[in-house]
Amino acid sequence: MRLSICSILSALCVATVGTASAAPEPVSSTVVHLAPDFSISGAGGKPRTLRSLHGQSVVLLIAKSARTGAFKKQVKYLQELFEQFASKETVFAVALRQGDTSKLRTNVPIAVVYDGAAVADAYGVKKNFAIAIIGYDGNIDYQTEKVVPPERVRDVVQNSYPIQAALRRKQ
Repeated sequence: MRLSICSILSALCVATVGTASAAPEPVSSTVVHLAPDFSISGAGGKPRTLRSLHGQSVVLLIAKSARTGAFKKQVKYLQELFEQFASKETVFAVALRQGDTSKLRTNVPIAVVYDGAAVADAYGVKKNFAIAIIGYDGNIDYQTEKVVPPERVRDVVQNSYPIQAALRRKQ
């Protein structure tokens, strides 16, 4: 009896080691969660779409108004990141349900999204505030209705799939 139990355990160990050493499946770069398109005010007042920003990350703030406490706090956090992200061509955008952008107080150049209420609906935002981080590939890498610390925003932007793939190619 002992011999057969030992034989079974040995066979299981060999089978486990054999499957663990198999080559991992390659990661697919297919669309995971494509971000809904929107338009922002571009240089010279010319509208630009999210699709035209392909190759750049986009940090999108969605809020009821620029007076929302969570919105103000998130903008303050983005000011800490602006210098780091300017060289990475990260675009900051804001979609307001109640479009009073004159209350927007920041040194960070933030593009205003046309039809903020429709964008909020397209992103499924039901509360007063949300942030969505859209990667270089146009996928939503992160979305939440909570204020996100600057370190987390930086981590998500720096660790998007296309960036990691490019880093692997360089090695």
